Amino acid sequence: MCCDQRHACYNEPPMSRHKARLFLALTALLWSSSGLLVKVTSWQPLSIFGARSLIASLVFMVYLRQFSFRWTRWQIGGALGYAVAQLLFITATKLTTAANVIFLQYTAPSYIVLFGYWVLRERPQRSDWLAMPVIFAGLLLFFGDELSLDGLTGNVLAIISGMALATMMLCMRAQKDGVPAQTMLLGSLLGTIIGLPFSFQETWTPTDVGIILYLGTFQIGIASLFYSTAIKYVPALEATLILTLEPVLNPIWVFLVLGETPGPLALLGGTLVLAAIAARAISGAQRQIEPSTTPP
Repeated sequence: MCCDQRHACYNEPPMSRHKARLFLALTALLWSSSGLLVKVTSWQPLSIFGARSLIASLVFMVYLRQFSFRWTRWQIGGALGYAVAQLLFITATKLTTAANVIFLQYTAPSYIVLFGYWVLRERPQRSDWLAMPVIFAGLLLFFGDELSLDGLTGNVLAIISGMALATMMLCMRAQKDGVPAQTMLLGSLLGTIIGLPFSFQETWTPTDVGIILYLGTFQIGIASLFYSTAIKYVPALEATLILTLEPVLNPIWVFLVLGETPGPLALLGGTLVLAAIAARAISGAQRQIEPSTTPP
């Protein structure tokens, strides 16, 4: 996204780095609440997906005020990736542990490297090739614990959710002057069309309604706006490390409320995934610094 265009279109004032860090931390905190709340609500995945998407769409519309879809292949691809990632994340969370789902979805950087090379012709760096085997080794460890059929299905859906998330990110990157909120709005509208009919078949208890309102308004809508606004003002390394709060906090909330714990191999796998992502981010930041510190 072009920052200058974004400021001009929406009169968004520059943000201090301190405030941007705070926004990213709030983003990670809000995102991390999804595992617990998806498990607590009695609604089925498609119903959660549809109602949450409707509310998130309204949040994006209020933020954008005026918008027009370009209907390019990149915008459509990004919207589809966004919608698929959301639906599969919710479904997987109902089937396996929250820790498994969030850690497996965080394998997305590996798919970004592979898809980026095939689709956008972006040459992977050495750190990317070194990180990928570690991430995939961590991924395989999730299947080492004894699992039920539901748990195995949930793990597979979480992996596909990570692939869909990578697709969304690559499509957004390909839109050189695009506005991420518009792509997310289009994805949310698609989710509304697909899932909202199922929502009307659910029992609308005050608890379930409150959870859905929170998920759509804060966990997806406002959190996504925090992210898209703040990411421009924080270096990639710092942003990556701040956002890893999400996979750390997500299973903690579920454990504190529901007592759910992942298996030991899954915990080891999650540790490998996060360590590889952090190391890759640090290496990438060093590559950006080195040219500026080398004398001509």
